[in-house]
Amino acid sequence: MAIVCLGCGEYVETKVEKEKEIRICPDCGYEEKFKLLPLFIITGASGVGKTTIVKRLREVLTDSEIFDTDEMHAADWQQARSNWLKVAFQIAQSGRHTVLCGTMMRHDIEDCDHFRFFRHVYYINLHCDDAARESRLRARPQWRGVTEEFIADHKRFAQWLLDNAAIEYEPPMPTIDNTNINDVEAARQISSWVNHWR
Repeated sequence: MAIVCLGCGEYVETKVEKEKEIRICPDCGYEEKFKLLPLFIITGASGVGKTTIVKRLREVLTDSEIFDTDEMHAADWQQARSNWLKVAFQIAQSGRHTVLCGTMMRHDIEDCDHFRFFRHVYYINLHCDDAARESRLRARPQWRGVTEEFIADHKRFAQWLLDNAAIEYEPPMPTIDNTNINDVEAARQISSWVNHWR
């Protein structure tokens, strides 16, 4: 993503040297230090409670910023993802970590402009069994548009996440199954995972 260089004032696409935590103007060579922190993403199929877990995470990860990504929509979903990474990057410059709660796929995140400004992006899969997922989805208000096809799609997607956690993600994406645990316990497990990797 192009920015205004603080050295020459030109609008440029900076080069990034992660090892030195600097971005470099290709025109004048001005070097700007930046904080290179990891980013954390809680993904999962619909119905697992990604939105619900946000409040509990804020109670246990008080030194991090926790966001429900559904709070910022865009007609272009890739632009919305890019915007979330820009927000997370700015937060990182204050030395704070960001946890994004929303269905985000690795390849979509890696296509974002600001992906290169993070030390690593870690994913965790929030999961529940099919019976719990179906019950939760059917309990949603009518305006949410839950159909039989939607339920079937997210059952398949949930299985795909389980099947590909060790194939598509590095390190392998862990799974927290909240079928039979409450939000407090799920948040505690997610907090331990975040603290392990940061």
